[in-house]
Amino acid sequence: MPALAESRTITLSETEWRARQAAHEARVRAWTDPHQARAARSEKHPVYDFLFSYYAFRPAWLRRWHPGPDVILTGDSARQFLRWPEYSETTGGVSARPEALPAGRREFVRWLGNLLTAMSERPAFFGCYGLHEWAMVYRQTPEEVRHTDYSLRFPRDELARIVECSAICCSHFDAFRFFTPPARPLNKLQPTREDAIRVEQRGCLHANMDLYKWAFKLAPFTPAELLADCFELARDIREIDMRASPYDLRALGFEPIAIETAGGRGEYERYQRAFAVRGEPLRQGLIVLCARLLAGSDAS
Repeated sequence: MPALAESRTITLSETEWRARQAAHEARVRAWTDPHQARAARSEKHPVYDFLFSYYAFRPAWLRRWHPGPDVILTGDSARQFLRWPEYSETTGGVSARPEALPAGRREFVRWLGNLLTAMSERPAFFGCYGLHEWAMVYRQTPEEVRHTDYSLRFPRDELARIVECSAICCSHFDAFRFFTPPARPLNKLQPTREDAIRVEQRGCLHANMDLYKWAFKLAPFTPAELLADCFELARDIREIDMRASPYDLRALGFEPIAIETAGGRGEYERYQRAFAVRGEPLRQGLIVLCARLLAGSDAS
Protein backbone atom coordinates (compact mmCIF):
# COMPACT_ATOMS: atom_id res chain seq x y z
CA MET A 1 0.00 0.00 0.00
CA PRO A 2 1.53 3.37 -0.99
CA ALA A 3 2.53 5.92 1.60
CA LEU A 4 -0.12 8.47 2.46
CA ALA A 5 0.50 12.08 1.60
CA GLU A 6 0.44 14.38 4.60
CA SER A 7 -3.17 14.94 5.64
CA ARG A 8 -4.59 18.44 5.89
CA THR A 9 -7.41 19.27 8.27
CA ILE A 10 -10.26 21.39 6.98
CA THR A 11 -12.97 23.11 8.99
CA LEU A 12 -16.58 23.28 7.87
CA SER A 13 -19.03 25.79 9.26
CA GLU A 14 -22.41 24.48 10.32
CA THR A 15 -23.94 26.02 7.19
CA GLU A 16 -21.39 24.25 5.00
CA TRP A 17 -21.60 20.79 6.49
CA ARG A 18 -25.39 20.90 6.77
CA ALA A 19 -25.60 21.76 3.06
CA ARG A 20 -23.41 18.77 2.24
CA GLN A 21 -25.46 16.58 4.57
CA ALA A 22 -28.73 17.61 2.88
CA ALA A 23 -27.29 17.14 -0.62
CA HIS A 24 -26.09 13.64 0.26
CA GLU A 25 -29.42 12.59 1.71
CA ALA A 26 -31.34 13.91 -1.30
CA ARG A 27 -29.02 12.05 -3.66
CA VAL A 28 -29.26 8.77 -1.79
CA ARG A 29 -33.01 8.87 -1.18
CA ALA A 30 -33.52 8.64 -4.94
CA TRP A 31 -32.23 5.06 -4.51
CA THR A 32 -33.38 4.11 -1.02
CA ASP A 33 -36.96 5.43 -1.14
CA PRO A 34 -38.07 3.23 -4.07
CA HIS A 35 -36.48 0.20 -2.42
CA GLN A 36 -38.26 0.82 0.86
CA ALA A 37 -41.57 1.46 -0.93
CA ARG A 38 -41.24 -1.88 -2.72
CA ALA A 39 -40.42 -3.60 0.56
CA ALA A 40 -43.54 -2.11 2.16
CA ARG A 41 -45.58 -3.62 -0.68
CA SER A 42 -43.72 -6.96 -0.39
CA GLU A 43 -42.46 -6.50 -3.95
CA LYS A 44 -39.10 -7.85 -5.10
CA HIS A 45 -36.85 -6.39 -7.77
CA PRO A 46 -34.28 -8.82 -9.22
CA VAL A 47 -31.87 -6.03 -10.16
CA TYR A 48 -31.93 -3.34 -7.50
CA ASP A 49 -32.82 -5.31 -4.36
CA PHE A 50 -29.43 -7.02 -4.63
CA LEU A 51 -27.78 -3.79 -3.51
CA PHE A 52 -29.61 -3.97 -0.17
CA SER A 53 -29.73 -7.73 0.37
CA TYR A 54 -26.34 -9.05 -0.71
CA TYR A 55 -24.69 -5.80 0.36
CA ALA A 56 -26.10 -5.67 3.87
CA PHE A 57 -25.87 -1.93 4.50
CA ARG A 58 -29.23 -0.58 5.57
CA PRO A 59 -30.83 2.27 3.60
CA ALA A 60 -30.86 4.40 6.75
CA TRP A 61 -27.11 3.92 7.11
CA LEU A 62 -26.52 4.83 3.47
CA ARG A 63 -28.43 8.08 4.01
CA ARG A 64 -26.21 9.17 6.90
CA TRP A 65 -23.66 11.80 6.04
CA HIS A 66 -20.15 11.51 7.45
CA PRO A 67 -17.32 13.88 6.51
CA GLY A 68 -14.39 11.44 6.72
CA PRO A 69 -11.15 11.99 8.62
CA ASP A 70 -9.43 15.34 8.99
CA VAL A 71 -12.64 17.40 8.85
CA ILE A 72 -13.74 19.52 11.80
CA LEU A 73 -17.45 20.24 12.02
CA THR A 74 -18.37 23.45 13.84
CA GLY A 75 -21.59 24.64 15.44
CA ASP A 76 -23.72 23.29 18.27
CA SER A 77 -25.44 20.75 16.00
CA ALA A 78 -22.13 19.03 15.33
CA ARG A 79 -22.48 17.34 18.71
CA GLN A 80 -24.99 14.97 17.10
CA PHE A 81 -22.00 13.08 15.66
CA LEU A 82 -20.78 12.23 19.16
CA ARG A 83 -23.31 9.38 19.21
CA TRP A 84 -20.66 7.43 17.28
CA PRO A 85 -17.57 6.42 19.28
CA GLU A 86 -15.36 7.25 16.28
CA TYR A 87 -16.03 10.97 16.86
CA SER A 88 -14.81 13.29 19.59
CA GLU A 89 -14.72 16.95 20.43
CA THR A 90 -11.58 18.69 19.34
CA THR A 91 -10.31 22.23 19.21
CA GLY A 92 -12.94 24.15 17.31
CA GLY A 93 -15.57 21.45 16.88
CA VAL A 94 -16.20 17.74 16.34
CA SER A 95 -14.28 15.35 14.09
CA ALA A 96 -13.86 11.66 13.29
CA ARG A 97 -10.73 10.22 14.91
CA PRO A 98 -8.72 7.63 12.94
CA GLU A 99 -7.07 6.67 16.23
CA ALA A 100 -10.48 5.38 17.34
CA LEU A 101 -10.22 2.55 14.80
CA PRO A 102 -10.59 -0.59 16.94
CA ALA A 103 -7.42 -2.64 17.22
CA GLY A 104 -9.29 -5.64 15.87
CA ARG A 105 -10.07 -3.76 12.64
CA ARG A 106 -6.51 -2.73 11.80
CA GLU A 107 -5.60 -6.06 10.23
CA PHE A 108 -8.69 -5.93 8.01
CA VAL A 109 -7.90 -2.35 6.92
CA ARG A 110 -4.31 -3.36 6.16
CA TRP A 111 -5.50 -6.38 4.15
CA LEU A 112 -8.03 -4.25 2.27
CA GLY A 113 -5.44 -1.61 1.39
CA ASN A 114 -3.16 -4.31 0.04
CA LEU A 115 -5.99 -5.90 -1.96
CA LEU A 116 -7.07 -2.63 -3.55
CA THR A 117 -3.47 -1.69 -4.33
CA ALA A 118 -2.77 -5.06 -5.95
CA MET A 119 -5.90 -4.70 -8.09
CA SER A 120 -4.94 -1.18 -9.10
CA GLU A 121 -1.48 -2.33 -10.19
CA ARG A 122 -2.61 -5.53 -11.97
CA PRO A 123 -3.63 -5.31 -15.65
CA ALA A 124 -7.38 -5.44 -16.14
CA PHE A 125 -8.92 -8.42 -17.93
CA PHE A 126 -11.95 -7.92 -20.17
CA GLY A 127 -12.66 -11.39 -21.54
CA CYS A 128 -15.13 -12.93 -19.09
CA TYR A 129 -18.30 -11.56 -20.80
CA GLY A 130 -20.50 -11.96 -17.74
CA LEU A 131 -20.69 -15.73 -17.97
CA HIS A 132 -20.75 -16.03 -14.18
CA GLU A 133 -24.53 -15.48 -14.21
CA TRP A 134 -24.91 -18.26 -16.75
CA ALA A 135 -22.75 -20.57 -14.66
CA MET A 136 -25.03 -19.91 -11.69
CA VAL A 137 -27.98 -21.53 -13.50
CA TYR A 138 -26.07 -24.14 -15.52
CA ARG A 139 -27.82 -27.53 -15.38
CA GLN A 140 -30.31 -26.32 -12.77
CA THR A 141 -33.92 -27.42 -12.72
CA PRO A 142 -36.59 -24.67 -13.05
CA GLU A 143 -37.26 -24.97 -9.31
CA GLU A 144 -33.62 -24.27 -8.47
CA VAL A 145 -33.28 -21.03 -10.46
CA ARG A 146 -33.03 -17.93 -8.22
CA HIS A 147 -35.32 -15.47 -9.97
CA THR A 148 -38.30 -17.75 -10.48
CA ASP A 149 -40.61 -14.86 -11.44
CA TYR A 150 -38.65 -14.32 -14.64
CA SER A 151 -38.01 -16.78 -17.44
CA LEU A 152 -34.66 -17.66 -18.93
CA ARG A 153 -33.94 -16.54 -22.48
CA PHE A 154 -33.07 -20.07 -23.59
CA PRO A 155 -34.31 -23.58 -22.90
CA ARG A 156 -32.25 -25.44 -20.33
CA ASP A 157 -30.32 -27.55 -22.85
CA GLU A 158 -29.51 -24.60 -25.12
CA LEU A 159 -28.33 -22.57 -22.15
CA ALA A 160 -26.06 -25.44 -21.14
CA ARG A 161 -24.68 -25.64 -24.69
CA ILE A 162 -23.81 -21.92 -24.63
CA VAL A 163 -21.97 -22.34 -21.32
CA GLU A 164 -20.09 -25.42 -22.50
CA CYS A 165 -18.99 -23.70 -25.72
CA SER A 166 -17.70 -20.62 -23.89
CA ALA A 167 -14.43 -19.90 -22.14
CA ILE A 168 -15.40 -19.29 -18.51
CA CYS A 169 -12.70 -17.44 -16.62
CA CYS A 170 -14.23 -15.88 -13.50
CA SER A 171 -11.62 -14.52 -11.06
CA HIS A 172 -14.03 -13.30 -8.37
CA PHE A 173 -14.60 -15.75 -5.52
CA ASP A 174 -17.90 -14.26 -4.40
CA ALA A 175 -19.30 -14.89 -7.89
CA PHE A 176 -17.61 -18.25 -8.35
CA ARG A 177 -18.97 -19.62 -5.08
CA PHE A 178 -22.50 -19.37 -6.53
CA PHE A 179 -21.67 -21.46 -9.60
CA THR A 180 -23.63 -24.67 -9.76
CA PRO A 181 -21.53 -27.74 -8.89
CA PRO A 182 -21.31 -28.94 -12.52
CA ALA A 183 -20.25 -25.44 -13.65
CA ARG A 184 -17.29 -25.07 -11.29
CA PRO A 185 -14.92 -27.43 -13.15
CA LEU A 186 -15.62 -25.47 -16.36
CA ASN A 187 -14.04 -22.32 -14.90
CA LYS A 188 -10.44 -21.68 -15.92
CA LEU A 189 -9.67 -20.52 -12.38
CA GLN A 190 -10.70 -22.02 -9.07
CA PRO A 191 -10.54 -18.87 -6.90
CA THR A 192 -10.73 -19.01 -3.12
CA ARG A 193 -11.24 -16.20 -0.65
CA GLU A 194 -7.58 -16.53 0.35
CA ASP A 195 -6.55 -16.02 -3.31
CA ALA A 196 -8.17 -12.60 -3.60
CA ILE A 197 -5.01 -10.47 -3.46
CA ARG A 198 -3.41 -12.72 -6.09
CA VAL A 199 -6.26 -13.03 -8.61
CA GLU A 200 -8.81 -10.19 -8.19
CA GLN A 201 -8.61 -7.67 -11.01
CA ARG A 202 -10.20 -4.32 -11.78
CA GLY A 203 -11.81 -5.35 -15.07
CA CYS A 204 -14.22 -7.57 -13.15
CA LEU A 205 -17.71 -6.12 -12.78
CA HIS A 206 -18.18 -7.72 -9.37
CA ALA A 207 -14.82 -6.45 -8.10
CA ASN A 208 -15.89 -2.92 -9.04
CA MET A 209 -19.31 -3.42 -7.45
CA ASP A 210 -17.49 -4.46 -4.29
CA LEU A 211 -15.96 -1.00 -3.97
CA TYR A 212 -19.29 -0.17 -2.35
CA LYS A 213 -18.86 -3.06 0.10
CA TRP A 214 -15.39 -1.88 1.07
CA ALA A 215 -16.60 1.71 1.42
CA PHE A 216 -19.33 0.80 3.89
CA LYS A 217 -17.07 -1.56 5.81
CA LEU A 218 -14.87 1.47 6.55
CA ALA A 219 -17.83 3.56 7.75
CA PRO A 220 -18.21 5.93 9.50
CA PHE A 221 -14.73 6.99 8.42
CA THR A 222 -15.66 6.86 4.73
CA PRO A 223 -16.67 10.29 3.38
CA ALA A 224 -20.36 10.02 2.48
CA GLU A 225 -19.79 11.37 -1.00
CA LEU A 226 -17.29 8.57 -1.71
CA LEU A 227 -19.72 6.00 -0.31
CA ALA A 228 -22.51 7.33 -2.56
CA ASP A 229 -20.21 7.33 -5.61
CA CYS A 230 -19.39 3.67 -4.93
CA PHE A 231 -23.07 2.83 -4.54
CA GLU A 232 -23.97 4.58 -7.79
CA LEU A 233 -21.26 2.65 -9.62
CA ALA A 234 -22.49 -0.63 -8.10
CA ARG A 235 -26.05 0.18 -9.15
CA ASP A 236 -25.04 0.90 -12.75
CA ILE A 237 -22.94 -2.26 -12.86
CA ARG A 238 -25.79 -4.37 -11.48
CA GLU A 239 -27.99 -3.27 -14.39
CA ILE A 240 -25.40 -4.44 -16.92
CA ASP A 241 -24.69 -7.59 -14.93
CA MET A 242 -28.34 -8.62 -15.16
CA ARG A 243 -28.83 -7.46 -18.73
CA ALA A 244 -25.99 -9.78 -19.71
CA SER A 245 -27.46 -12.63 -17.68
CA PRO A 246 -29.60 -15.44 -19.14
CA TYR A 247 -32.74 -13.96 -17.51
CA ASP A 248 -35.32 -12.19 -19.65
CA LEU A 249 -35.95 -8.90 -17.80
CA ARG A 250 -37.49 -6.94 -20.66
CA ALA A 251 -40.72 -6.60 -18.68
CA LEU A 252 -38.73 -4.42 -16.25
CA GLY A 253 -37.23 -2.34 -19.05
CA PHE A 254 -33.86 -4.11 -19.26
CA GLU A 255 -32.96 -5.07 -22.80
CA PRO A 256 -30.69 -8.13 -22.91
CA ILE A 257 -27.02 -7.86 -23.79
CA ALA A 258 -26.69 -10.99 -25.93
CA ILE A 259 -23.26 -12.15 -24.80
CA GLU A 260 -23.92 -15.40 -26.67
CA THR A 261 -23.18 -13.38 -29.84
CA ALA A 262 -20.04 -11.55 -30.96
CA GLY A 263 -21.91 -8.24 -30.99
CA GLY A 264 -23.19 -8.76 -27.46
CA ARG A 265 -19.75 -9.65 -26.18
CA GLY A 266 -18.37 -6.46 -27.71
CA GLU A 267 -21.12 -4.42 -26.07
CA TYR A 268 -20.44 -6.04 -22.69
CA GLU A 269 -16.72 -5.36 -22.96
CA ARG A 270 -17.34 -1.67 -23.71
CA TYR A 271 -19.34 -1.37 -20.51
CA GLN A 272 -16.72 -3.36 -18.64
CA ARG A 273 -13.94 -1.01 -19.75
CA ALA A 274 -15.96 2.08 -18.86
CA PHE A 275 -16.70 0.72 -15.37
CA ALA A 276 -13.00 0.00 -14.84
CA VAL A 277 -12.22 3.64 -15.63
CA ARG A 278 -14.97 4.90 -13.30
CA GLY A 279 -13.90 2.58 -10.51
CA GLU A 280 -10.23 3.51 -10.42
CA PRO A 281 -10.51 6.94 -8.69
CA LEU A 282 -12.91 5.39 -6.18
CA ARG A 283 -10.43 2.59 -5.52
CA GLN A 284 -7.67 5.15 -5.05
CA GLY A 285 -9.85 7.07 -2.60
CA LEU A 286 -10.33 3.90 -0.54
CA ILE A 287 -6.60 3.13 -0.67
CA VAL A 288 -5.85 6.60 0.71
CA LEU A 289 -8.51 6.15 3.40
CA CYS A 290 -7.02 2.79 4.47
CA ALA A 291 -3.58 4.35 4.75
CA ARG A 292 -4.95 7.30 6.74
CA LEU A 293 -6.76 5.02 9.18
CA LEU A 294 -3.68 2.88 9.73
CA ALA A 295 -1.46 5.92 10.20
CA GLY A 296 -3.88 7.36 12.74
CA SER A 297 -4.46 4.14 14.66
CA ASP A 298 -0.77 3.19 14.70
CA ALA A 299 0.05 6.61 16.17
CA SER A 300 -2.46 6.24 19.00
